[in-house]
Amino acid sequence: MVVPVFNEAATVEQALERLVCVPFDKEVIVVDDGSEDGTDAILERILKRGWIDLLLKHETNRGKGAAMRTAFKHVGGSVVVVLDADLELDPADIPRLLAPIEEGGAVAVYGTRDIRLRKGMMLRQYLGNKLITFVTNLCTNLRLTDVETCYKMVRTDLLRTLELVSDRFTIDPEITIRLAQTGVPIHEVPISYRPRSHAEGKKITWKDGVAALWSIVRFTLFGPKPARWDQTGTSERRPSPAGTAV
Repeated sequence: MVVPVFNEAATVEQALERLVCVPFDKEVIVVDDGSEDGTDAILERILKRGWIDLLLKHETNRGKGAAMRTAFKHVGGSVVVVLDADLELDPADIPRLLAPIEEGGAVAVYGTRDIRLRKGMMLRQYLGNKLITFVTNLCTNLRLTDVETCYKMVRTDLLRTLELVSDRFTIDPEITIRLAQTGVPIHEVPISYRPRSHAEGKKITWKDGVAALWSIVRFTLFGPKPARWDQTGTSERRPSPAGTAV
């Protein structure tokens, strides 16, 4: 479990409490991405409770993608999934993502949210999500329903072949583009979703949507493309890990 955190003093403790209460084998790696609202002190207190296995810090805010990539270097489990500390997603859904990996041999599973106009969601946020998903599918020949979901569960040995470079929110389309280039199927399972508003602390804006659209084109055409993944579910470069730990 990778948890990137930036200025989430109001929600981070509850998010981690919900996470530790879900019964599955997990390693929790938290990256404080230069928080300035007291989040760092809360995380130090939580660390002493044993809820966090590894707490990493960026001295200045570098972006969600940079925080995720910092954490990925330290992952010891056989699969990786990211949890935002904003309470939009429910950690109780994570075992549902694990099921296709443990039972069906999947290597990449996305949690697809019920994206519809509702309280707390602006029209441009709704339309932006739909547009980003459409353009990603167009560029990759995938048929995903929710590209921007935080819950992207990927086998660790596969993830480490992707050579990710994004520092900010463009990490999400980058992961999808690179996974598509390996040729692996991406499974989807439904998850619950409670969107928060900008007044509640939501950080992504229309500018991030524009950046995401450009990044889809950029990562499709340029950059280090990962090797094709052996469709039997193994990598030619790395052996399959034993067991399933998140």
